[in-house]
Amino acid sequence: MTPIPLAIACLFAVTFGYIGMCAASPFGTCRKCSGFGFAIETDRKGRPRRGKSCRRCKATGKRIRVGRWLFNRAQRIYREGTH
Repeated sequence: MTPIPLAIACLFAVTFGYIGMCAASPFGTCRKCSGFGFAIETDRKGRPRRGKSCRRCKATGKRIRVGRWLFNRAQRIYREGTH
């Protein structure tokens, strides 16, 4: 295969793989708290302890994936437009 069709095939594989992942598992771990739901702080002795709850994921440790968010938004706009 020449490089251009190979690059296009790889791009399609990555895109459809991400679409499949968003359909199968719409929620991923939060990048800010690494899925813990809270920040890990250390006390004065250096031992880890629980910190504040994560505001980004609302202390669940899970966030909606970007692809799923875009799909939900497009579906909502379409549904409201056809009403």
